[in-house]
Amino acid sequence: MVMYLDSAIIVKLLVREHDSAWFEKNLTGHRFETSELALSEVSGALLFKERQTEIIPAERVRAMEKFFSMVEEEAIVLQPLNRKVLERARAIQLACHPNVPLRTLDALHVATCDLHHGGVLAATDRRMRAACAQIGIALLPAKPEDVTAAK
Repeated sequence: MVMYLDSAIIVKLLVREHDSAWFEKNLTGHRFETSELALSEVSGALLFKERQTEIIPAERVRAMEKFFSMVEEEAIVLQPLNRKVLERARAIQLACHPNVPLRTLDALHVATCDLHHGGVLAATDRRMRAACAQIGIALLPAKPEDVTAAK
């Protein structure tokens, strides 16, 4: 099965976070896709973690090397960020308004997932999950408490 990964989930697979083990276990055996947007978002998230002293510079470098290797080996397939995705993101934001204040970058991920496959989107972001639920995209975890219950 194809699993679309939000950038935050990719980061959980690259560096240890409190719920990394849950995602590693539940994502095993899937093929992964994400938006080209992840090239920038993953780097930004790792730099933030370094600034917050959650990781050291060497860990950031190793994580980025691992991410680029996964992309090069197509363990994570990057889907294009193009006008069609931008237009779909805008439509999703409008469809979710005013109930879900979907941020632009999250809307781009939801749109990419929606346009490129009928799989499942792995995300923990509350707004992104609400938008997916509203437009009919399956989610992993099915319920956020599934991750906390597994501890």
